[in-house]
Amino acid sequence: MCTFLRERRMNRRKFIELIVGGAAGIVVSDCGRLMGALRNATKRVDRPNIILIMADDLGYGDVGCYGSETVKTPNIDALAGGGVRFTDYHSNGAVCSPTRAALLTGRYQQRCGIEGVVTAAKHRHTGMALKQVTFAEVLKKHGYATGIFGKWHMGYSVEFNPVRQGFDEFIGYVSGNVDYHSHIDQAGYDDWWKDGKKVSEKGYSTDLITRHGIDFIKRHKDEPFCLYLPHEAPHYPYQGRDDPPERLAGGRKGKKAKGKEIIRAYKEMVEVMDESVGKIVQTIKRLGLERRTFIFFCSDNGANKNGSNGALSGYKGSLWEGGHRVPAIAYWPGKIKHGGVTDQTVLGMDLFPTMVSVAGAKLPAGLKLDGVDLLPMLVSNDKLPERTLFWRHGKQRAVRRGPWKLRVEGKNVELYNLDEDLGEKKNLADAKPEMVKILEDKLSIWEQDVSVGVERRT
Repeated sequence: MCTFLRERRMNRRKFIELIVGGAAGIVVSDCGRLMGALRNATKRVDRPNIILIMADDLGYGDVGCYGSETVKTPNIDALAGGGVRFTDYHSNGAVCSPTRAALLTGRYQQRCGIEGVVTAAKHRHTGMALKQVTFAEVLKKHGYATGIFGKWHMGYSVEFNPVRQGFDEFIGYVSGNVDYHSHIDQAGYDDWWKDGKKVSEKGYSTDLITRHGIDFIKRHKDEPFCLYLPHEAPHYPYQGRDDPPERLAGGRKGKKAKGKEIIRAYKEMVEVMDESVGKIVQTIKRLGLERRTFIFFCSDNGANKNGSNGALSGYKGSLWEGGHRVPAIAYWPGKIKHGGVTDQTVLGMDLFPTMVSVAGAKLPAGLKLDGVDLLPMLVSNDKLPERTLFWRHGKQRAVRRGPWKLRVEGKNVELYNLDEDLGEKKNLADAKPEMVKILEDKLSIWEQDVSVGVERRT
């Protein structure tokens, strides 16, 4: 109808006459409201909302539905009970920035040169090249409102800000972590932003991320939106809601948690984040958006030694399973079966094509992704295509095909059958030299492939 209006250049009064046949009592303001409703209805057709919630350094054993008996996560557990819980989901990286690069681009992070942490001290003028296509850019072109509230960690300079890479709105921090209260980063810089400008905002970072996420949902409830909530919790510094700041203005030092204080704070940080998940879901329900909203929850890498990776070996920064196998849950009432569990192997880079599929959008011509669409698996329990998957972090390499995992570090070569040995205790490299050779060859080919045309930070 609005297109018809523009084409015929009809004024609002004529539009009213067209709708009501000249009936009296209809005023111009009613026409405006009707036009707005029509626009919103048009925007809504076949465009579900998308919410991606990512924890920071949350381990495989840090969540109730993954076996934690100490940390209480009723809201995350409820999300799993109403959706699908992944037992074989992996971050693309074993640390923060690489995982985020893969998640944003749907490709191995090596292709865009973000293979290590973009640190505050040494990389303040580097970041992910703007030529990289993010899921936010694709969804924005498809009519979605896009927002990110929380951790960016893909470039410190304004030129690399999220609003330059497909997000309409950004409030949060660009470093690897900030003091939860003072919002000062690990290099001593104030680091809290609204779009491309630094701002001052009081509050506990987890609560602020939640508050802004809820506000975004409310403001965009009548149009399709994509909300990315990359939390800080439970990354250090270890601070609960009522703890004092650790980093103070002018480089001064506050109180730093130690020993049992870390254990207590870590538990609280995860549980406050769990509250956040509950508030987001409740907001969706109150607004009547639950059945048209796809929610995905995951962690960016495994826990460090202050958290729990359950029965997995290794921690954040390692290519043992504990460094990259993490909790993940997909939730979409009416589309995804309640209480499902999948053991299919999935990586963070798969979320880009999955979100595009959920939205009914199309990839830009010529854009090739390494990730695969998970929607058929989630909705119909289809099998994913057989594939070989790769990780590289520092001197470590890892290859996964089916149950077989090869881990290489220097001259040390290890082969594990994860179906039989999830804790990676029994090295089968000597007993299975043919499998070692197959995976080593695939690794060599992959490393050559991702090194071609690498678009490095500038």
